[in-house]
Amino acid sequence: MPHIKPDDLRQIGYQLFEAADCPPESARAVIDHLVESSLYGHDSHGSIRIYEYIGQILDGIFDPKGQPSIISDKPCAVVVDGGGTMGQIGATFATQLAIDKAKEHGVATATLRNCGHVGRVGAYPLQVARQGLIGLAFCNAGHLGRQIAPYGGLDGKLSTNPISFAAPRLAADPILVDMTTSVCAEGKVRVAHNKGEMLPEGRIIDHDGNPSVDPEDFVGNPPGAILPFGGPVAYKGYCLSMVVEILGGALGGQGTANGETVMQSNGLHLTVYNIGHFVEEDDFHAELESLIKHVHTSRVDPRIGEILLPGEPEYRTGRQRQREGIPIDDTTWARIGEAARGLGLDPDSWPQG
Repeated sequence: MPHIKPDDLRQIGYQLFEAADCPPESARAVIDHLVESSLYGHDSHGSIRIYEYIGQILDGIFDPKGQPSIISDKPCAVVVDGGGTMGQIGATFATQLAIDKAKEHGVATATLRNCGHVGRVGAYPLQVARQGLIGLAFCNAGHLGRQIAPYGGLDGKLSTNPISFAAPRLAADPILVDMTTSVCAEGKVRVAHNKGEMLPEGRIIDHDGNPSVDPEDFVGNPPGAILPFGGPVAYKGYCLSMVVEILGGALGGQGTANGETVMQSNGLHLTVYNIGHFVEEDDFHAELESLIKHVHTSRVDPRIGEILLPGEPEYRTGRQRQREGIPIDDTTWARIGEAARGLGLDPDSWPQG
């Protein structure tokens, strides 16, 4: 398994996307997003997506030269059409619009439709928090509905439907919550499948509803399903998934899960809160640090070993991978190479890690 330096992986990605007719600025925005995802340990939304996105561009699923536009513009709400572009382009555009509005009005919500896969949803509330505001995002997969079984069901009828939240800290990385309403993301199952690894128990069921740890039971034909999160109280994950469908899909205008097997676009719903419109910013930050200090007064469970804040595992992994390189499984690396050869590039000239 190669370990690729982040800057090397960025350069490889830029070459690939520009060879696939992406404008340089769009190629950089998408690849920077994917590399940060892998840096943070979210390989399901990182390097594995490079060859997938290239394939989708070549298949005409989205337009690498598309540009987002505003459909409806109100003081505290903006609706964005992605113009068929890559999801990271549309989502970053919509997020910045919401930030600008919240800075003026206190609260603002942006919705996004008609674009490619937006990637790691946590990137967008983090974009908000890095500008000193609070962000909350809900993201469905439009009409796609085949991955996650509803509580009490055996068949995949919903998508992974992530929720993400970020809040700034004065002298530390933001608080970052980035979670699916399923036990795990579909991409994590496919990463395990590429690696030839088994999954932890409690992630998936096979087509007959039997618990399984074999990714083939999910990706094979007939397919299995990923479970909603919560274990014995998985109705909680299922209920939150329905919230995401309503906010990201129905309210966002992209539509809700109806059984389609190929995603046309994510439906993104993102709200930004300007702290100073609610409380004094110094008071907010003092309360947040007090909360963190209080949480850390708990005795530590020796089976876990430490108490981490939301987002701390990602930041820690990011620092480690920045030093040691990003691990890419052999299957993913080979498919990135195949995509390069198809575009007339020579992957043998790349740093091999």
